[in-house]
Amino acid sequence: MTTVTIVGDTTAEIAADVVDGRVLLDVGGLPDALGWELKPEGLCRADTCVPVRQRDALFVGERLDLVAVADALGRATVVDPDARIVAVALDQEQRRAALDSLTAPDVTLRDLDGQPHSLSDWRGQKRLLHAFSSWCGCRYDLPGWQALQDELGDENFTVIAVAIDESPDDVRPWTDDVTTMPVLIDPQHVLTEVYAISNVPAVVWIDEDDTIVRPNSVAFSNDLFKEFTGVESGPHLDAVRAWVRDGTTTLSEEDARGAVPDLSHDEVLARLHFRVGVEARRRGDDATARRHLERAGELAPMDFTVRRAAMPLLGGDPFGPEFMELFAEWQAAGSPFHGLPPMTADT
Repeated sequence: MTTVTIVGDTTAEIAADVVDGRVLLDVGGLPDALGWELKPEGLCRADTCVPVRQRDALFVGERLDLVAVADALGRATVVDPDARIVAVALDQEQRRAALDSLTAPDVTLRDLDGQPHSLSDWRGQKRLLHAFSSWCGCRYDLPGWQALQDELGDENFTVIAVAIDESPDDVRPWTDDVTTMPVLIDPQHVLTEVYAISNVPAVVWIDEDDTIVRPNSVAFSNDLFKEFTGVESGPHLDAVRAWVRDGTTTLSEEDARGAVPDLSHDEVLARLHFRVGVEARRRGDDATARRHLERAGELAPMDFTVRRAAMPLLGGDPFGPEFMELFAEWQAAGSPFHGLPPMTADT
């Protein structure tokens, strides 16, 4: 056997062979590959077991087929046999729970110094989850969110900024004025998959009990790009203050439930191709990286976390003509977004 790289919410190197699109490994290697074990009662992780009706379908001879195992768990895969990279989708039930029952997925990410943090570390506080990126003008929003943190931090509230970026070095230049607000980095785009985020900035309100109070919505902390976006920061900031101080929300639980559409199969595959492309680029395999990043853009052409995020990785300018062309396409398509529209003074 040789080494295969498995890319999911983390990256793992496992002993396996890639044969005709199948990833074959010993049964004992499954926990390292996917975090699951094959037991008599099915595929198990901690206290959860998924029954497997056709157990033999998971095997090729004496070896497990990782793609078949992922399929049994309801997870899509993308396999690059030449690069020996396999991307595996995250738990779709976790995302559907977030969208339908408003249960906030507990994502674990690292800060810019490499220390791991889970969203549940701040359980017991109201949290504003702010997804941004260095390839987005919303990178200039960080001081404004820090100011909100300073204003409301003593009232059982925190802003958590998550950069949809590949390297801490991409993010650090924009954090000089950030002092007490946590800034995490999401190189695998875990957040965009489990929260069904298709553009940044995206803001999510999460209460003390890990319930999503307001799903993905567009919001800014200042009016720097108001003329371009047409979005004022004031109505949303005032709504956050009312929520933190008085528990007032502008969205009923009924309206919040199901307000964000699930990712399509193609949008999930796009994220997998993106992960393969990023891993290939990390290795210096530019041809493989380009092929997968471009394929990701074809599968999710209106998803900025895929298409615009790929621009700097492919040598493009995410603020230049290529972005303006994408922006015009997006507007012509009706500005599709997995989330709620921006707040206004009337909403």
